Amino acid sequence: MPTTRTRTRPTQRERSDSTIEELLRAARTLFAERGYNATSLDAVVEAAHLTKGALYHHFSGKQHLFRAVYEREQARLTHIVARAYMDAKPDSWEAVFVGARAFLVEVLAPDVQRINLLDAPGALGTEEMREINSGCMKMMEEGVRRAAATGDIAPHSVTALTHLLYGGLCETAMAVARAEDQQQALDAGITELRTLFDALATTPR
Repeated sequence: MPTTRTRTRPTQRERSDSTIEELLRAARTLFAERGYNATSLDAVVEAAHLTKGALYHHFSGKQHLFRAVYEREQARLTHIVARAYMDAKPDSWEAVFVGARAFLVEVLAPDVQRINLLDAPGALGTEEMREINSGCMKMMEEGVRRAAATGDIAPHSVTALTHLLYGGLCETAMAVARAEDQQQALDAGITELRTLFDALATTPR
């Protein structure tokens, strides 16, 4: 006899994951368009077509929701940088530069600026941001370490050089976000970054 397939219902975990996904998608859109302060939880649940009870089941409040959005943004930026690094010559000093440049180019997007640069410091605070961003710092540190191991750069304090570069990138990104002519600020930042990387390289490009 032919068997009849029955449509399985979504599990509780699947429903929960779907709810979180809808909330995060709606929240990111609103945070990017309106900013953290101007975005209400009522607007988020309305955009997600969910109830406030559903939101509070997964998030304690607006700051918790923003943190989840910010964590996703940082993971996405990390993926962009890692992909740029791997598409260059992995383990080389040039690959570190290519990854850093990819980060700065991504910062030109208004939605990225709003969430990651303009609103995150006030919504989360610098210490919480540093905690979330620790993976990005470690990724750059590993890139610097590998470049030093291959002889692309002279021996340095890897930790000190990583902090110098990472801090400079973050400040450059903020300068781009606040500039009147953002493209010009980005181009100038990348030019100076190129000069710095070339100065640290053991052999010219």
